[in-house]
Amino acid sequence: MLIVVAPDKFKGTLTGAEVAASISAGVRQALPQARTLTVPVADGGEGTLAAALECGFVQHHARVSGPTGEQVRAAWGLSGHTAIVEMAEASGLDRLAGGVKDALGASSLGTGQLIAAALDAGATEIILGVGGSACTDGGAGMLQGLGAKLLDAAGNEVARGGGPLGTLHRVELSGLDPRIAATSFTLAADVENPLTGSNGAAFVFAPQKGASDAQVIELDAALGRFARALGAELGEQHISGIAASPGAGAAGGVGFAALAVLGATRRRGIDVVLELTGLEAALEGAVAVFTGEGSLDTQSLEGKTPVGVAQLAAAHGIPVYAICGRNQLSTEQATSAGFTAVRSLLELEPDVARCMSEGGSLVQRAATLLAQEFLAANAANA
Repeated sequence: MLIVVAPDKFKGTLTGAEVAASISAGVRQALPQARTLTVPVADGGEGTLAAALECGFVQHHARVSGPTGEQVRAAWGLSGHTAIVEMAEASGLDRLAGGVKDALGASSLGTGQLIAAALDAGATEIILGVGGSACTDGGAGMLQGLGAKLLDAAGNEVARGGGPLGTLHRVELSGLDPRIAATSFTLAADVENPLTGSNGAAFVFAPQKGASDAQVIELDAALGRFARALGAELGEQHISGIAASPGAGAAGGVGFAALAVLGATRRRGIDVVLELTGLEAALEGAVAVFTGEGSLDTQSLEGKTPVGVAQLAAAHGIPVYAICGRNQLSTEQATSAGFTAVRSLLELEPDVARCMSEGGSLVQRAATLLAQEFLAANAANA
């Protein structure tokens, strides 16, 4: 009896690998005869690199600029000529010095430097996983890390961050790393937001990065100025179309720069990761799949890890059981998403602090309960 265990991380509590180990232990407690196969997955954001490393990518490190200029040691992965660059490693909220947010000054420079490190190692295909970013700079910093120049009216380099883009006059791409032209880029991003406007990067995501209402307006205007400057370099109609396209607003607008300048192809993050990890092949012969993440809610329905796993398993007629820290889906929503049953840690322990501190044991208990449900359902159908 093969049961595939394919969860995402429980952010701030357990890594994907730790969740998978706890689920496997819980399943075997109820089904000692079962063989579990663990495949930690992610949705293209934080945790994507960890999932790639679990399936054979080799970890590398580079010293790059953090979101507010401090040097950080960032990890990335390589398999053959394919590299995984996770933006959060270099430019994420977790990389902020002392956790202090800088809505106007945070930059994606380190992400560009991390891409350069992958190019130096011979990568010709780069998967850029975005999510958890600290900046709203439209990917300007990322381009600077790859050799672009952003100049004000006096010909001086503008300062890093989204706010200083308000003084941007011209973008020079002549110094852009020439290897980019021979490199295939994939933007792993689920968000549908455009670069600017009421549904754009600044208005929707900048408040999470510390922006006040006035700063949100300033950042939105600065992103528009950046897009127009790039349009003068690459063609106004072409760039305006990309700026308005779904995904351009991902990760504070890094999606825009990746699509417009790096020539990236946007794909659902979960699809990229499921392909990398070979989950579909792992499903052969499986009688059930166990998945999960920290929170199951309406955002999960838009392509987060458990739903992506459930959709793939459903195509093979395999029941899916989900474990989460918190479940905000109705029974109807959970069923429509493809879950046979869902258990949340808060059902077992209503104290949130204890849920986090005892996450591993609670995930194991939830897995045992779900495995018992699976056993009962199979007995009833026998």
